[in-house]
Amino acid sequence: MRAIAINVGANTNEPGFRGPVWPDGRFEYIPIPESEPAVDPPTYGDLAPTLETSIPDELLDRPVHLDPEFPEYPRCERYTYGDDHCIKAGPLSELDAGDYVLFYATLSVRAPADWLPPEWGAFCIGHFRLAEDAMTGEEYATLGADGQAPFTNNAHVRRDPPAGAQTDARVLLRGDPDESMLYDRVIPLSQPSGGTDANALVTELSADSGKGPWWRRPLRFDTASTPKLRAVCDSFASGLESYQH
Repeated sequence: MRAIAINVGANTNEPGFRGPVWPDGRFEYIPIPESEPAVDPPTYGDLAPTLETSIPDELLDRPVHLDPEFPEYPRCERYTYGDDHCIKAGPLSELDAGDYVLFYATLSVRAPADWLPPEWGAFCIGHFRLAEDAMTGEEYATLGADGQAPFTNNAHVRRDPPAGAQTDARVLLRGDPDESMLYDRVIPLSQPSGGTDANALVTELSADSGKGPWWRRPLRFDTASTPKLRAVCDSFASGLESYQH
């Protein structure tokens, strides 16, 4: 059992702001803009009524790249994720059924709390336990309609691909619906001292040094550290007490 944590969601480059995190650990997952033509993608305006975050007027009509897909979230159906970038797709393509993918985002701190960095930080916002081995885009293209069906709502499958292609994703992942979730509250990867300061989940459990822009990199957890990581995730499910101790 292995795990990889990858960065997702709105940031200061795309679309120019981060999602929020509050002192009780609540947060909002806000996707990045869609960068390619797509079939009937949701817009920021479609998501705006479900968010406490105020979306700038100039973004309301802009399509979003709603990936990862969590069925708890508007306009989503299943636990799926696709990626067309080698830096993420490479390590993700090595995962097998039963392995974990954690999704983390950089979030802006809306009010001070002892456990939060002063301005922003990196936080895990959800995870998949894979229902099947990671799938390449080429493998997806060979599947029949039944095999492709779980991914039909994924943002990469909904893109308008080149002629003859089924998806532009280099890797596609499907989470077990009984063991995957969008969290109610975040799990911090940054220390309270600052968003760029990695905590022990990064420096002691992952293979990353926590130096440089670690909050942009895939974080790998081996077979020894993954059960410890999962235990931490389970402890945070108990609520605010976990943040205070």
